[in-house]
Amino acid sequence: MLLFTVLQESAESSEELSVEKSISLLELLFSGGLGGTIIICILGVLLFVAIYIYFERLFAIKSASKTDKNFMSQIKDHVMNGKIESAKVRCAQENSPVARLTAKGISRIGNPLEDINTAIENAGRLEVYKLEKNVSTLATIAGAAPMIGFLGTVIGMVLAFHELATSSGQAEMGLLAEGIYTAMTTTVAGLIVGIIAYIGYNHLVVKTDKVVHQMEATAVDFLDLLNEPA
Repeated sequence: MLLFTVLQESAESSEELSVEKSISLLELLFSGGLGGTIIICILGVLLFVAIYIYFERLFAIKSASKTDKNFMSQIKDHVMNGKIESAKVRCAQENSPVARLTAKGISRIGNPLEDINTAIENAGRLEVYKLEKNVSTLATIAGAAPMIGFLGTVIGMVLAFHELATSSGQAEMGLLAEGIYTAMTTTVAGLIVGIIAYIGYNHLVVKTDKVVHQMEATAVDFLDLLNEPA
């Protein structure tokens, strides 16, 4: 009976200890003092910006990649039959970088082939710039977020050791350890934000490259069409 009572009391004390040690994620993130809270808020803003840019660019790039499969064949028929205005109208109906490049080339028909190629290249650079709008911000966030998180950790470590120094080495190890692991949360948060931004950036780069290759293929097809014998 005595042994059972001792075991029960031990279990209850262990349960109380586990309850005391439990802490929510929000409490962990915002328990690092003013400096740590500011760092966490900055990382939260960067995470929101990264997610917004990723999805905004993803939808824009997907929209730009949608082109009618029969578009170039229709343009070829119009150009071969001398229906230049009809070809321009068909390009205007297709809201995509491929259609705008083709329209630029059609508007230069009658000029030397080199001038047409230059006009298409210039229009292509403009379309690529539109596709890559704000994507570089993701790369910046991917590099800056871990460093900002590490800055929060360094600030927390400095404050923790300052507490140790001012207490003449008599600071409680529990409080010191709590300050250190709280400071480490900013590094974890910074790495999470950086990883998300990095993955999003690379995914958008791959998607943009596909659209660029599509534009290049269209430009080659259009120039080949102009080179065909009448």
